[in-house]
Amino acid sequence: MNLNDDFSRRAVELASAATWQPSPLPGVERRMLDRVGGEVARATSVVRYAPGSRFVAHTHGGGEEILVLEGVFSDETGDHPAGTYLRNPPGSRHAPFSRPGCVLLVKLWQFAADDLTPLRVDTRNEPWRRGLVPGLTVLPLHDHDGVNTALVRWAPDTQFNPHRHPGGEEIFVLEGVLRDEHGVYPQHSWLRNPRWSQHTPFTGPEGALIYVKVGHLGATFMEPALAA
Repeated sequence: MNLNDDFSRRAVELASAATWQPSPLPGVERRMLDRVGGEVARATSVVRYAPGSRFVAHTHGGGEEILVLEGVFSDETGDHPAGTYLRNPPGSRHAPFSRPGCVLLVKLWQFAADDLTPLRVDTRNEPWRRGLVPGLTVLPLHDHDGVNTALVRWAPDTQFNPHRHPGGEEIFVLEGVLRDEHGVYPQHSWLRNPRWSQHTPFTGPEGALIYVKVGHLGATFMEPALAA
């Protein structure tokens, strides 16, 4: 199936409109955000594991990026609590599971062919940097060939400058409420702004914490059709 597959258009999926679909394995559900392809696809999803559920061992031909939103996600590399950021590069293999249950933000087949370094970041214990405007702090997560991923914390009533994204921008709201001139995005809302789009984001009294990726809408990734 294809969903929000025209990357030249703005896409928004609000948390209030979320629908969950079963995965091929019992106890694991998906809230699909964008998708190009069938069961093997370039995809962005929120994935929910019921307590005690697990996925069979599988290989990620195009890589897998994970941010643990709730609970504890586990695999052969250990237990990864909420706030953990993981990158499993192309060709990596694991058998994930969750004892207490968990909720994940997952991106598949969105790796460059030469991005082969596994990554595990416990964002709860990493230093944050001052942002470009007062009230903004940034935690860089990953940077490869012009594609940058970070967490950005917005203090209440923070105003950012009008700016343009030559390589596009993708945002998932982790906490609080983000706003711009186009809309209001509460917790667990997702938006994707196309290449060369412009906006002026800000927060109200709630503040916000967001996952943000820039530069990837103009990048070249491995294609699912090339999977062995």
